[in-house]
Amino acid sequence: MTVYADSSFFVSTYIKDAHSNSAAASVSSGEPVWFTPLHLAEWTHAVAQHVFFEKMSDAEAEKVYSQMEQDRSSGMWAETPIPERAFELCADLARRHGPGIGVSTLDSLHVACALELKADRFWTFDERQAKLAKAAGLKIS
Repeated sequence: MTVYADSSFFVSTYIKDAHSNSAAASVSSGEPVWFTPLHLAEWTHAVAQHVFFEKMSDAEAEKVYSQMEQDRSSGMWAETPIPERAFELCADLARRHGPGIGVSTLDSLHVACALELKADRFWTFDERQAKLAKAAGLKIS
């Protein structure tokens, strides 16, 4: 079994917020969780935003970056490239479900990646993204 989580899930894993306890409990299940360059890009921007909005210091951010690198090096996340057809499927999801759900490009790109990687489950704290993932046939947890 594999899991695809959106980037906000990874943010909650490394930065304490309202969803951190749920993220930690999910990660403790030991199920493999996909991690793509999209995750890294979004996650890094989210950490930088925390510094910009003075929710954390530069030193705290460096600790978070280091922890992510250690976890990646240890194989904690199932690293993979963005699937070749993900952008095409992202556009299809937008056409089919965007008008009714109102998801962003990045939200539908995550769902497309999950589908292309044949993830068994999808982890997100975003209500619209969860609706899209469910509409696309993914199990939400």
